Amino acid sequence: MRRRALAALTLLALVGLAAATLAPLLWMVSVSLMPAGEATAVPPRLLPSQPTLEHYAALFTRLPLARAFVNSLFLASAATALGLVTNSLAGYAFAKLRFRGRDALSRALLAALVIPGQVAMLPLFLMVKELGLVNTYAGVLVPSLASIFGIFLVRQYVVGIPDALLDAARLDGAGELRVFTRVVLPLCRPVLVTLATFTFLGAWNDFLWPLVVLGDERLQPLPVALASLLGEHAQDVELLMAGSLLTVLPVVLLFVALQRHYLAGILTGGLRG
Repeated sequence: MRRRALAALTLLALVGLAAATLAPLLWMVSVSLMPAGEATAVPPRLLPSQPTLEHYAALFTRLPLARAFVNSLFLASAATALGLVTNSLAGYAFAKLRFRGRDALSRALLAALVIPGQVAMLPLFLMVKELGLVNTYAGVLVPSLASIFGIFLVRQYVVGIPDALLDAARLDGAGELRVFTRVVLPLCRPVLVTLATFTFLGAWNDFLWPLVVLGDERLQPLPVALASLLGEHAQDVELLMAGSLLTVLPVVLLFVALQRHYLAGILTGGLRG
């Protein structure tokens, strides 16, 4: 009896947490469908009196939304591809290769995790400026070339791969690059999908760095383009919610599509740990 009561309480708590998590998203959808001014009415409404799509149509007329969406998709995809290549290579090297200074470098990278990204933004911008990459996509993608979190996420997974498996491939004449591409990468599929999801979400939602690097409005991604609504239509809550929903929707769909691989990477990593 006690076990059933505990299971019921656990289920109730999980349902409550799920409802609390979904409530802001559902409210965003509701407000985006309300007629203008209804979201700020007193008493507040939870559902639109007359659902309308006028705010979504207004977004495409007031903003170059299609171009901003394509910009975001390109930047997030490129950042994900670059991050997967560099972080997986570095993670494999830290996990399985022996080289001088490996442990010291590993400790230094771990220590750098406590440094906020905003602290490094100024020197990073000066470096990008010296390279002549300001106002270019290449300048936006520079921080995606390496991620301490990504390196150690891959490293912790690769550590669990038996050395005997890699040694057998080397005895068959495979070089390190072949061992990495033919043996390690196929085994790392769950953690790579997890890393790709994290990287894509971070790049898609990134606002500050593209705002600093990109001055040309034609190159700006979706979050930066939508930020202009705060100045032009600060009181149009319904329009802002419609824009926010368009930003959130693609990443939600991505997570739903990849959730099986994403959860597999997390669970496998937890079991190995």
